[in-house]
Amino acid sequence: MNHLQPLRSLSLPASVSLPVSCLIFALLIWASPNHTLAQNAPENEPDIKLLKQGRAYVYKLYPENIDGKGYKLVYLVSAPLEAYWKFKTDFENDFLLTNKLISEHRLLKYKDNVAVTENVYATKPGVKFRWRTLALPNRHRLEFELQNPQECGQKYHYGHIQLKAAGEFTIITQVAYFNFFGSALWMNYPWYGGMRYYLEYTARWEQETITRLIHKYR
Repeated sequence: MNHLQPLRSLSLPASVSLPVSCLIFALLIWASPNHTLAQNAPENEPDIKLLKQGRAYVYKLYPENIDGKGYKLVYLVSAPLEAYWKFKTDFENDFLLTNKLISEHRLLKYKDNVAVTENVYATKPGVKFRWRTLALPNRHRLEFELQNPQECGQKYHYGHIQLKAAGEFTIITQVAYFNFFGSALWMNYPWYGGMRYYLEYTARWEQETITRLIHKYR
């Protein structure tokens, strides 16, 4: 996608070597039927004061009716809702290439509020991820789906991004569900290269980028 990409199927960098003890720990989390070490408490709702300080909240989701994994990411940007919506729906942009996780990006098609974009990620070079994104301006909502999951080594990957005004700020709630080989291990890996690392980096990158480019979208 060409707005800030929902969670990609980012594999662990080949240069990262996991100590055996860490791998065993992660596998134990993966195998736990109750996910007691990995599941966030549902009552742990975001604190608006901490959001304004730049904190991003990451929740792990376990779909009941389908296999695979998921997440919810909540963060805040220092931009009013309408300006941020323009930024988020600027599908034909080059600012995404300042994100270290994205190597290539282009808009393939845009019609009737539906954008089809293609991205190549630094952690999976040579693989083109083709995303379909439906923009719902009246609801300030984006619904996305990976159109070529098999080519990307996935069974499926879809979700939504919901924006909410908070004065001169915007709160972003992003939810995604995905399934690929090693997804449980990746979701629960707590260090560099795991899901939490990528989501928190994504939030920081967007917070900094919209601040830098806000003059273009007011």
